[in-house]
Amino acid sequence: MKIISVVGARPNFMKIAPIHKAIQLHNKKIAADSPVSHHTSNITHLLCHTGQHFDFNMSKVFFDELGLPEPDFYLGVGSGSHAQQTAGIMIEFEKILLNEKPDLVIVVGDVNSTIACSLTACKLNIKVAHIEAGLRSFDRSMPEEINRILTDSISDYLFVTEKSGIDNLKREGIPDEKVFFVGNVMIDSLINLLPKADESGILSSLGLTKENYIAATIHRPHNVDFKEKLSEIIGMLNRLAEKRKIVFPVHPRTKKSMDNFGLMKNIHNNVILTDPLGYIDFISLIKNSELIITDSGGIQEESTFLGKQCITCRPTTERPVTVETGTNHLVGDDFRTAEITANEILSGKIKHGVIPPLWDGKASERIVEIIINSFAH
Repeated sequence: MKIISVVGARPNFMKIAPIHKAIQLHNKKIAADSPVSHHTSNITHLLCHTGQHFDFNMSKVFFDELGLPEPDFYLGVGSGSHAQQTAGIMIEFEKILLNEKPDLVIVVGDVNSTIACSLTACKLNIKVAHIEAGLRSFDRSMPEEINRILTDSISDYLFVTEKSGIDNLKREGIPDEKVFFVGNVMIDSLINLLPKADESGILSSLGLTKENYIAATIHRPHNVDFKEKLSEIIGMLNRLAEKRKIVFPVHPRTKKSMDNFGLMKNIHNNVILTDPLGYIDFISLIKNSELIITDSGGIQEESTFLGKQCITCRPTTERPVTVETGTNHLVGDDFRTAEITANEILSGKIKHGVIPPLWDGKASERIVEIIINSFAH
């Protein structure tokens, strides 16, 4: 059996790494002539990096830290408009599929690489598995939402992280036999790398004290592409910096806007700007923080698992379980509300959450077992 897994943007790497590890474990069982070898065979697992994220700290360092091998294929599409990226990936990925003829393509998340590669595989009658299926923000102005909906509609295996995903797919008419509630592969990576994160020296290198600083990440286009909005965000961070140090790993998109708008000079001394961090350092940073302020998707999940207070500066979330039972505060895109919520949390008004079902570090094992059993039959 041959599988090609696709990665393109930073969050994809953490989701494919545990899948690769689970496949390796399966192959070791085959080699050891375990009982599983009587009804299934070795899996050839190939990795395709589309190059959607091309900055070293947004890409290569993740391969090194996560134990992923060098990609078997690198498309090198780089930046560009959504149409340019998607078209470029499809053209190059089609060549790989025609040459390799895999049995299955695995895509993860909701980036342009996800829809581009799933669509290309589907049109060649190659089965597609979508990891992190069914998540919906119900905001179609987000490119990611379009990618999610389209990918789910053409996938053969839809692996779901939380109950809302099952409900959304059922509402959209996806047959039940395609949908599998398996848990969260992002949490698999987090659990696997927590011991290394505990050895990270990032706090001492930045002069931070545990539980006495704020971690911030802001990169969504609607937050950083407009001077007025980005100025509002920086104003909020500057005011909060009067009370706590703030560590702000700056996404390339955010940095470009800050430079273009001349906002770098306005940053408070207690706001520590860094380049994007590797995954191990970043996990250490959020695990030891008092509060996280973000507009990211995955950080909502990681903070809920770690029991950390998280303020999500977006009108909607595609991960409602992090708000309903986790430690995530969804405050919309009004940063005055975010600041009020942050001050309440810093004053001790915190949200007590629970870890969602099946976020136990074994999602990738369930996924690989389902795929193996399906192809064996």
